[in-house]
Amino acid sequence: MKKSRLLSLFLSLVLITGLLTTFAAASSGDSTGSGSAILDEMDVDAKAAVLVDPNTNEVLYEKNAHDKMYPASITKVMTCLLTLEAVDAGKLTLDQVITAGASIHTGIGENASTADIKEGEQIRVIDLLYAALIPSANEACNVMAEAVSGDVASFVELMNQRAAELGMSDTHFANTHGYHDDNHYTSAYDIYLMCQEAMKHETFRAIVSSKSYDLPATNLHTEPRTVHSTNALISNWNVTGYLYSYATGIKTGHTPEAGYCLAASATKEDRSLISVVMGCEREPGTSGSDGFTYFSESKRLLEWGFNNFSTQTILDSTKRDIPEIAVTLGKNTNYVTLEPQGEISALLPNDISTEDFTFTYTRNADSVEAPVEKGQVLGTITASFNGKEYGSLPLVASIDVEVDQLLYYVDRIQKFFSQLWVKIVLAAALVGIVALILRRVLFGGRRGGRRGGYSYSGGSSRYSGRRRRR
Repeated sequence: MKKSRLLSLFLSLVLITGLLTTFAAASSGDSTGSGSAILDEMDVDAKAAVLVDPNTNEVLYEKNAHDKMYPASITKVMTCLLTLEAVDAGKLTLDQVITAGASIHTGIGENASTADIKEGEQIRVIDLLYAALIPSANEACNVMAEAVSGDVASFVELMNQRAAELGMSDTHFANTHGYHDDNHYTSAYDIYLMCQEAMKHETFRAIVSSKSYDLPATNLHTEPRTVHSTNALISNWNVTGYLYSYATGIKTGHTPEAGYCLAASATKEDRSLISVVMGCEREPGTSGSDGFTYFSESKRLLEWGFNNFSTQTILDSTKRDIPEIAVTLGKNTNYVTLEPQGEISALLPNDISTEDFTFTYTRNADSVEAPVEKGQVLGTITASFNGKEYGSLPLVASIDVEVDQLLYYVDRIQKFFSQLWVKIVLAAALVGIVALILRRVLFGGRRGGRRGGYSYSGGSSRYSGRRRRR
């Protein structure tokens, strides 16, 4: 009988433990979601990816965005950015002719993309930029590097310096063009930062949105050369079937170690997005133009961003359910209502409502003394959703509150007499008064001084003494 009871108790404990474990697992599963089915259901077929609004830096999608990846020819974005910054600084001009030096092929191996620029060839800076970004010519990058920094090694140092300035903390450059080097790496998010900066330059935007470009004749090429974009979102020249009418750039990259990579940009109506996909693989068994997932996935990611996100106002001065703050010495009121100063807006998935946000309040004090001015900062309000903060705004008084003069004077009198030194003086005065009263009570009936005394009765006196003999 005793064994039966022990067995029953053991089975009950096992059942309860199982139920608690299941509940905990379900709760844990719920907590890992983003709060948006749009976000949770999206997955890009790439080793790493990111989608960002370049105007607000809001990340719409990320997958292994800070993992170490090889950038391949997307590296050329940095090389061209530094060249354009040298132009802006007056060190170079776009029409300046550069002579390709002996270092033209530094770090470039076999089967590298090229525009057939030769050592000793005289070519303009603008043509080098187009050659690097449109057909992805590796040699053009080394020519620009020497023009900017004097030699390739110094230019690579400049690349790493500029990367640090842009916040590219996952990046280290070893060459100017992206031909594979184990010590040449970056991340999807760092590529976004680099592209965001480059797209601020009008010349860069014009180049990366071009389908083709005619390189003029040079001293070593008697005929013009037409080069075509490697970006199938822009051009059908290399592969077909991936054109995206809203695409505005930016740069492809591919090596066996890096896989297929693409930094893409697009503008639809009044919105712009930048996407980066890295480490993509071609679909097995495909041929011709089929199976290039870095183009199809980039297009899908960009369209997903345009179709499923909208800018929503999360918080502004219209929010009313905010705790008021007590006011002392106020005329006709003992509190003041608060309102946010400014506005917080964000690009949010369309299945997230601003009503789903959590707002936390911090007041500078439990109460404030009148007078209170409208707009006076009295606290802070913070908006968050699913554990992510979207910003904070000052909480300010919504109205003026005048001081009640009677309450003010009474308060000042009370505060005066509550001071320690005043209390000490009053206590001393009180002790003195009590002492005087006690003295009068105890000694007031007695007369002080001597009894009687000398008195003058008037009249005249005569001197009756003898005269002294001489």
